Amino acid sequence: MFEYLEPDATDRPETGALPLPPNSGANDRGARPLTPEKVRYMLYGSLAALDRTIKILHAYGYSDPNDGRDPIPVPPASEPGHPSTPQTWMAILTKTVLIE
Repeated sequence: MFEYLEPDATDRPETGALPLPPNSGANDRGARPLTPEKVRYMLYGSLAALDRTIKILHAYGYSDPNDGRDPIPVPPASEPGHPSTPQTWMAILTKTVLIE
């Protein structure tokens, strides 16, 4: 599956290399080139659902609650005859991932 690496203060991303995770089975170089890349998740739902989703991702250790933007309301559908739905909100969660 995927392996998540969180850079720490001793890493030097400007050199393009970060330490290998423990027990990776790689050679003794001690570093491999990694490229940081931003991924954005667009979450839609009620404020309660957005809040809960962000807290779950934080509990899994995937993201920090401050990685997301404040929710903004989504305009209601303007189609004639479209039933009114509860207010939908959108939040954007930005995460930096390291790509080999």
